[in-house]
Formats: sequence, structure tokens, C-alpha cells
Amino acid sequence: MSTFGQELIESLTEALAHARGEGPATVHVVLTPREVRKQINLTQAQMAPLMGMSLSGYRKWEQGRRRVSGPAATLLQVIAKEPEAVKRALQPTE
Repeated sequence: MSTFGQELIESLTEALAHARGEGPATVHVVLTPREVRKQINLTQAQMAPLMGMSLSGYRKWEQGRRRVSGPAATLLQVIAKEPEAVKRALQPTE
């Protein structure tokens, strides 16, 4: 059987176990950009560069005109927990 086929079977087995209430469940905490920004006391203009995006793009998230997903959602979680680490990591090196 191919690797893909084996992974598909494993995924379906996990899904069935989850549907039966068996096994561990992964809970994803949904954070909104506005909540994170306010929690760390930043303006939209300060938050946008931390997210690696333009101010207008960031505003679209807060206005609900764009959805946060994938790596951006993960970065939001990191910023919420370790904002200073992200700021340090993004400072230009000398």
C-alpha cells in the first residue's frame, strides 16, 4: 500500500475514534487579532509588522473582511504568549 493510502486509513481511524469519544482530542483556541493586539497594548500600526503584513491587510482581519488561518493563526498564538520574543526575533541584526 502507498504511503498516502496508509496515512488516509490512519486519519479515518482517528476520525472514527474521535466520533466515538475515544482517544485524545485536540482543542484549538481561536484568537482574534484584535484580542491579541489589545492584550499586548499595541496599535494596529504596531501589530501589522509583527504579523508580517501591511496595515491595510491587518485591518481587514480586524474588520472581518479576511480570515486568519494557517501560519498566521499560529503566529497570533505565539504573539499572545510571547510578544517580546517575537519583537526580538524581528529586530534587524547589526
